[in-house]
Amino acid sequence: MQWLRKYEGSRLAIAGLCVAAVLFLAVNVLANAEFRGAQVDLTEGNLYTVAQGTRQLLGSLDEPVQLRLYFTPRLGEVAPRYAAYDARVRELLERYVTMSNGKLQLQMLEPEPFSDAEDRAVADGLQGVPLSQSGEQGYFGLAGSNAEDGRAVIPFFNLERESFLEYDLTKLIYGLANSKRPTLGVISALPNDMPGGHPAATPPPLMIFDHIRDFFTVEDLEVDVAEIPSNIDVLLVLDLNGVSDQTVRAIDRFVHDGGKALVFVDPLIESSGGRPKSEEAAPAEDVTALLKAWGIEEVDGKVAGDLDAARRVSTSNRAGGAGDYLPWLTLGRTNVDEGDPVMANVERLNLASAGILQSLGTAGLTVTPLISTGPRSMPIDVEKVRGTMPDIMGLLASFKSSGKPLMLAARISGNAPEAFSADAEAAAPEKPASGKTPEVSGNPGTAPDTASDGKAASPAADVQPERKPIQVIVVADADMLYDRFWVQSSDFFGERVDVPTASNADFVINALENLADADALVGLRGRGTSYRPFTLVEELRRDAEARYRAKEQELQQRLSEIQQQLEGIQQRGGAQGEGAQGGELLLSAEDKAAIERFRGEMLSVRKDLRDVQHALRSDIERLEDRVKFINIAAVPIFLCGIGGVMALVRRAKRSRAKRQTKNG
Repeated sequence: MQWLRKYEGSRLAIAGLCVAAVLFLAVNVLANAEFRGAQVDLTEGNLYTVAQGTRQLLGSLDEPVQLRLYFTPRLGEVAPRYAAYDARVRELLERYVTMSNGKLQLQMLEPEPFSDAEDRAVADGLQGVPLSQSGEQGYFGLAGSNAEDGRAVIPFFNLERESFLEYDLTKLIYGLANSKRPTLGVISALPNDMPGGHPAATPPPLMIFDHIRDFFTVEDLEVDVAEIPSNIDVLLVLDLNGVSDQTVRAIDRFVHDGGKALVFVDPLIESSGGRPKSEEAAPAEDVTALLKAWGIEEVDGKVAGDLDAARRVSTSNRAGGAGDYLPWLTLGRTNVDEGDPVMANVERLNLASAGILQSLGTAGLTVTPLISTGPRSMPIDVEKVRGTMPDIMGLLASFKSSGKPLMLAARISGNAPEAFSADAEAAAPEKPASGKTPEVSGNPGTAPDTASDGKAASPAADVQPERKPIQVIVVADADMLYDRFWVQSSDFFGERVDVPTASNADFVINALENLADADALVGLRGRGTSYRPFTLVEELRRDAEARYRAKEQELQQRLSEIQQQLEGIQQRGGAQGEGAQGGELLLSAEDKAAIERFRGEMLSVRKDLRDVQHALRSDIERLEDRVKFINIAAVPIFLCGIGGVMALVRRAKRSRAKRQTKNG
């Protein structure tokens, strides 16, 4: 006992610290070896969790894929954020290697100046960035190759695309592992305003097609094509309202022959300046007939407005003012069918003057809404939003909620009648362009039985061909395809860096892959966008603005009335003074008094209007400050408070224990 008492105190404490250090080191070594792949991902969108689509792709690799990761250590010294990013890329690629069962091979290289690794990085197509004025270059990219000499490269891992890291890596591996891709037929009637122009069959140079070509073999079709080629797996129709009548019929036959289609319709394509459709376009009756055969209709002359999803834009009604533009929508997860695989990882969609779809309740057809507005929505006349200067505040003032969501996109499946079967048969002798008789059967290139005079031996009603259930997705907005609605581009040492601000491209590619039965690829989309708004602040701002909007509109109307009355008096005085010398105004004493009264009232109304607008801004700023304080400062303060309370409690316990020891 005397020996133990001698080592009580500092020596025993030092020994305890040594034992604790050894245990800590042992636990870390064991955890690193046994739980290397374990992690807890608490980020929004699970940015650090490998998606199921990636797991399926890596597990299904048949041929080896070689990856070379380049990182210059000097770059990490100059910009420490890149060093941390490199560690994340390495860790994720190492997990990929583990999941691939040896099919994925990873090599890590450090391209120092004038080294063989630097020469190889340049040969692989990596982008160098200057590290010093002497011309020293730094590299941070990935190159890949397969057994068939296929090559792919990420020239530089830009920090702006960090949230899309898994998408970029998996897309590269997918391209190397899948040389044969589904064939996508594209019929585009979208206007093309690019310098030099493009052939009619070529879609406008939209950035979304760069993404589509990563997963599909794209075949462009004419807007007046009479027959969809048999090698097309999925059909993409951009602006159904702009294709020819024979193309509408070709689409109808393609869908009924078992083809899958993603079709965009739009009552007003703002990105084209709202121009009318071409003379070669099919009559509106043909488009309506096709949609009705699919069990839906587009509400004529209307676009969807949503008070809760309206985008904030600048308005000319007041200097430096802004307002919610009802037809421009920013839709979130609550506006989509989260159970449909097409909506996997679709967080945010930007739409502009979208049309409204309605289900007709056709027997045998299932119409499932994929994208809808919120309940505080209303149809808006398309003429009110046509042009470059719509009345933003006027639309808000006249808003009346319908109390129900409006359907903007729908999945359609089931048995549907042909829209033009009898029509196509009657027109058969008049269409010699292809040299073939239009088919009534489900097999392309098979002509109906004909009599000796070349006419059909029996109507379609007598011979009912076997048709397959249709699989179609219809979207009532084409503006969402244009770059300005979903992506921001910047220049990085001469290279363009594209950062999505919405999931528009993800939705389109998800839909095409789903229709092509490539469901395993749906999970490859980038999870997350660069847009992270204070959603609660937005809701509070809209509510606050709604409280003041009525008073503001009332004051604006009163101000306009006063100005009109004032102008009327001045015009009357000017007419009376036409014969006076110098054309001076002749006003009575009553008119002069009225003018002074109106001017005083106008100044008063303007002051009230400024007070209302100031109160609105003040309320919004207070709401923003309050929510930001809660998000940024309140939680740390709360945690510090808990820590302080716990420290005081422990100190009180120790003091009480010491007093008890002394008293004992």
